[in-house]
Amino acid sequence: MRLRRCAHLLFEPREALQFDLDSLAAGGDGLRTQLSLLALAPHRQQEIAVSPQDVAILAAVPCTAWSEFDALAAVYGAAPLQDLLARGLLIADDAASVDHLRDERLRAANWRTLSAAQHYLGRWDGVRSGDELQRAGYVTLGELIDKLGEPPPAAQTCAAEDARLPLPPPRRSAFDELLQRRATCRNFDTDAALAQDELATMLHRVFGAQGTLTLEGGGATTVLKRNSPSGGGLHPTGAYLIVQRVAGLAPGLYHYRPVEHVLEPIRALTADDASDLALRGVAAQAYFAAAPVLIALAVRFPRSFWKYRNHAKAYRVAALDVGHLSQTLYLAATDLGLGAFVTAAVNEVEIEQALGLDPLVEGVLAVCGFGPRAQRRAADEFDPNGRIWHEDGSRIDR
Repeated sequence: MRLRRCAHLLFEPREALQFDLDSLAAGGDGLRTQLSLLALAPHRQQEIAVSPQDVAILAAVPCTAWSEFDALAAVYGAAPLQDLLARGLLIADDAASVDHLRDERLRAANWRTLSAAQHYLGRWDGVRSGDELQRAGYVTLGELIDKLGEPPPAAQTCAAEDARLPLPPPRRSAFDELLQRRATCRNFDTDAALAQDELATMLHRVFGAQGTLTLEGGGATTVLKRNSPSGGGLHPTGAYLIVQRVAGLAPGLYHYRPVEHVLEPIRALTADDASDLALRGVAAQAYFAAAPVLIALAVRFPRSFWKYRNHAKAYRVAALDVGHLSQTLYLAATDLGLGAFVTAAVNEVEIEQALGLDPLVEGVLAVCGFGPRAQRRAADEFDPNGRIWHEDGSRIDR
């Protein structure tokens, strides 16, 4: 048997304070420091406790070349090697093993180790942040200030006031009014269905191919133009829909094809199952889960990393891609008189499992949604200029 270290691996020494009765009885502060050493292994998508001896072995075993087990065992012993193999930090040359397959997929995607660790060890599963924030009293800005104190100032100061240079008044157009009406919606009409033409317009404006170009090389490569910028012009982010209430469209999971402007059915759901998945997907943020359509923004990492291989900025570019699309979605929804939202507080694991995505290839970074607003405001929304709601909480119709 031959072994190699997994492709991506970081080590983190972590300290935690624990209560110590003996320290308190001896006149101390009653605290002691517990030090642990963790291996951050993206292909395992978890933290793994290790010892300094484990680290020494892993640091000595190459990840780019195979080493004979017997030769390593003669130096480090067979038992420690078997233990690291069982935990997936060492990989055997068994092409059928789960750890071998996952490690190979991660290698093939051309991840940078720091980015892979950040992404795969930051994913949520079963988190209900909406409920937890409610219980802790961290929902409104006032509650946050009460708990955490004043935030840093809204704008940075870089020069004395008398050194500031006044600018001419900005030009105004209808676009400014559209921007003023752009606001995160937390009050969706739970009785209203989205019209199919509204859904089609939103999908085409935000995710649809506005033009294509075929480049001839070793094969035919299609380049898309969307209404948002994308690193390298690669547009790696796909749109996966959780449909709850769309006229003439059954509840379920769908994938949008940007060139053909069609939906691909993935799985039918009952209305209750779609509602449950929406709520779990956005970590129990019930005001977002009420949208008639939610869209998981899933990045196909090999598409982006094909160009930006093991690149320090590649993951940042993927995150920017999702941000650009969410702003385009906000503006497109506002133009149609719809409310919209985007959130990164999502249970990626549950969404990916429901959609059947391989997270080592295609990962959810955020969820957005849109639909008709409610007639009255129940949850707080940030609308300081009064473009969405009257002071009495009724909606301003346009």
